[in-house]
Amino acid sequence: MQAVGGLDWEAVAVRERLGALDRLETMRRRAGAAALDLLGSIERSRDPALGGATAKVVADVLRITPTEARRRIRDAGQLHHRTSLTGQTLPPLLPATAKAWDAGLLDIDHLRTIQNFIRDLPEDIHPAQVEKAEAFLAQKATELRPDQLEKVADRLTTTLNPDGTFSEDYRAAQRGFQWCGRQRADGMSIARLVATPELRAMLEAWLAAFAAPGMCNPDDQSPTVTGEPIQTAQDNDTRTHPQRQHDALAALVRGQLGDPTLGQHNGLPVTVIVSTTLEQLQSGAGQAVTAGGSLLPIPDLIRMASHSWHYLCVFDNHTERALYLGRSKRIATADQRIVLHSKDRGCTAPGCDIPGYLCQTHHVEEWADGGTTDIDRLTFACGAHHRLITPGGWTTRKRRDGTTEWRPPPQIPLPGGINDYHHPERLLPED
Repeated sequence: MQAVGGLDWEAVAVRERLGALDRLETMRRRAGAAALDLLGSIERSRDPALGGATAKVVADVLRITPTEARRRIRDAGQLHHRTSLTGQTLPPLLPATAKAWDAGLLDIDHLRTIQNFIRDLPEDIHPAQVEKAEAFLAQKATELRPDQLEKVADRLTTTLNPDGTFSEDYRAAQRGFQWCGRQRADGMSIARLVATPELRAMLEAWLAAFAAPGMCNPDDQSPTVTGEPIQTAQDNDTRTHPQRQHDALAALVRGQLGDPTLGQHNGLPVTVIVSTTLEQLQSGAGQAVTAGGSLLPIPDLIRMASHSWHYLCVFDNHTERALYLGRSKRIATADQRIVLHSKDRGCTAPGCDIPGYLCQTHHVEEWADGGTTDIDRLTFACGAHHRLITPGGWTTRKRRDGTTEWRPPPQIPLPGGINDYHHPERLLPED
């Protein structure tokens, strides 16, 4: 490939250049197919060193996101031969697509179009029709661009399901809520909600009352959250309809946080956990960090804190709360988790993006090997990385600066180290 990259293409006719470009594209696609086959073999190996977290390990080795690693593992599972419980070899879930994919005839966008087509078909479509449709689209994918194939797939969908009937199971599988990307520079976030008919009906009822003019208005000195707003509050409400709906949802969630009837999450009340510094609080400026990994402007934090219980984490000479339990207790206390939220912010495995809310408490020296439940011997680890810590697998240790170092087993080609993902300030230049 280095020799090809060094060629002087200016002296070659455009027709020949386009032909060479087509051949290089086929080579790139075949390399991608081979990479998926290799990834599938790694997933099927069930090697103990992977700890059941293949996607995490692959993401670190290839320097891709865990989401992309999981997507590739899913692709490999659909394009590779399967084995039944009796040991019988079965064809891939997408047999015709797999054949064209291995030949280097399909781009990743072709594959996504076919996958989405199969996913969106109702369950009552006969399997023979689905197989025939998949083979037809795979053939068309070798002739059409992905955008052209998508139009053909849409028309084929209406042919197989002309009435647009979908089962309750299908609708339920489509439901979801997720944040779209990271927070913007202004701190705002964009989300995507796919609501079931039931959820939409409930939200309509809630918003009809609480998103009405004058209700749940954060600009009012005493916002109206029950009953009917007075006429003055309605007349002075300058918010748009989407803004009123946002504030109504905020009031709904705020009313549930801290409710003792909701129980606990990892030993703590279901509430917002935020880490900041005394300097930021005194200046009223800067960004605090939530246990979910998001940034919260200090003015917003101060406003939220006026209605909250406060916890102060002191890292030296703490005497009022038992943060050093030795061997008296195996499970970390709620107080210790609060300190870890401030200290680690999330999973300490290198590169892991799982926030503190979703982490487990890990003994750096394993409890079974005599480790103690002391705050300076504990750290956060997500479930997937926690399972990697096995005999002969990953190990952890505390460094002098209090950070947690992870060390991989010899068969995993990773350097190990600490996690700066939740502490991007460590990566900034000192000046």
